[in-house]
Amino acid sequence: MTGPFRHALDGLVPYEPGRPVEIVQRELGLAGPIVKLASNEGPWGPVPAALDAIVRAARAGNRYPDGGCWALRSALAERHGVGFGQVVVGNGADAVLNYLALAMLEPGDEVAFCWPSFPVYPINAAKMGAVAVRAPLAGSSYDLEALAGCIGERTKIVYVTNPNNPTGGMIRRAALERFLDGLPGHVLPVLDEAYFEYLDDPEYPDGASEQLARGRRCVVLRTFSKIYGLAGFRVGYGLCPPDVAAACVKVKNAFDVTQSALDAALASLDAGEEIARRRAETRAGRERLAAGLRERGYAPLEGVANFLCVAVGDGAAFAARLERKGVIVRPLAGFGDPASVRISVGSPEELDTLFAALDAG
Repeated sequence: MTGPFRHALDGLVPYEPGRPVEIVQRELGLAGPIVKLASNEGPWGPVPAALDAIVRAARAGNRYPDGGCWALRSALAERHGVGFGQVVVGNGADAVLNYLALAMLEPGDEVAFCWPSFPVYPINAAKMGAVAVRAPLAGSSYDLEALAGCIGERTKIVYVTNPNNPTGGMIRRAALERFLDGLPGHVLPVLDEAYFEYLDDPEYPDGASEQLARGRRCVVLRTFSKIYGLAGFRVGYGLCPPDVAAACVKVKNAFDVTQSALDAALASLDAGEEIARRRAETRAGRERLAAGLRERGYAPLEGVANFLCVAVGDGAAFAARLERKGVIVRPLAGFGDPASVRISVGSPEELDTLFAALDAG
């Protein structure tokens, strides 16, 4: 890269989102319906109360949104047992990740995480001229012993993704507790729990109630994009120590979450029964997806969220073959695993279409 741009951007490869349905249809000339199982979206839309809130907010679209996110932050603080000033709301949880990088990282600092994992971690580090240090996974989840070995004097942030995206594995409570207890004081752990609501395993650690609310210095990330069905509205949040939250507020954009998103998220918090139903249906769909893949000779990794990761030899070629049959899955080269794809748990009908496409060869 030449010209007036920061050298930290040299060689930086931006995050590549999944291909939209309309693009696939147009490029391949497909007339029939397209099944998108690439972006870990749920097959359900917003809950009814959220839809009502969206309509009400749209009528006031000539007004700026609540830049302080007051109502949603208050509700989240009460729900998680933290102070109002510890809640940071952003345009998706990845916006909060960006705030953390902007607020904390200097050139030459280090961040640590296991790999393959969420590509935003190394991308944000590169933006700031920081160094991304990668540890291996243990199967489909983070290898916390290996990760601990990557932490040094220059480490500012360590990311722990639970369950991990794109592999789907879960870290258990005791292992996470040991890891956090062993961290040096200059390192901020960021517990990325974007898929928290899909978990019902009693060994899954709730970073908000078991760590942050009890005084642990850490950040916990959550999102409304997944099980709540608000991916298109972009609203997520971080639960932080007060000084970290205050630093994030300094670097966040004004009005970066729309009023429709704020109101929809707030209305979704009372949908406990519907979320429980979606959790159960996702578990059943995940089990069916795993069984169907095994029947066809594939070996998906153990996963606990709304997707599975499976080695296919050449992820890009495999995804391209399925696209030609009207099914979009996610090749994982950008996540550090070019031999695999990630497949989201769709509706029963969408899984039928996937299996038929696989059977067609």
